[in-house]
Amino acid sequence: MNQVGIVGRLTKDPVTRVMNEGRVHTSFIVAISRNYKNQKGDVETDFVLCSTWGRPAHNVSKYCRKGSLVAVTGRLQSRHYDKDDGTRVYVTEVLGDQIRFLDKRKENEETAHKQHEPESEEDFDFQPPGTEQVNA
Repeated sequence: MNQVGIVGRLTKDPVTRVMNEGRVHTSFIVAISRNYKNQKGDVETDFVLCSTWGRPAHNVSKYCRKGSLVAVTGRLQSRHYDKDDGTRVYVTEVLGDQIRFLDKRKENEETAHKQHEPESEEDFDFQPPGTEQVNA
């Protein structure tokens, strides 16, 4: 079984790309504090690369910014690529199927967000990673 659930804060604004045929891809990093302190008394933090496609990708780019508290559920995905110097880079990330926004909105933010309802799921086709072409 390959199932992951994490809760944390975005370390920077999400990066969104529109692929060929209008497919939307968003990547972001979630900082997750551990539940214990190390020997020095500091709380350690893990930084987890996350990626999502389609409607969730569009909503993350629209509603989340650096510091946003999110819950991501999905699966682990490993991939690799070769750099120009010939070294191989391995990447493990959470491919998020569902992203929940956990921050409480202020009143003025709520009215602003109500004006921009998320588009229908039909507007964004899911395409597995590694099969896309980036528009140049």
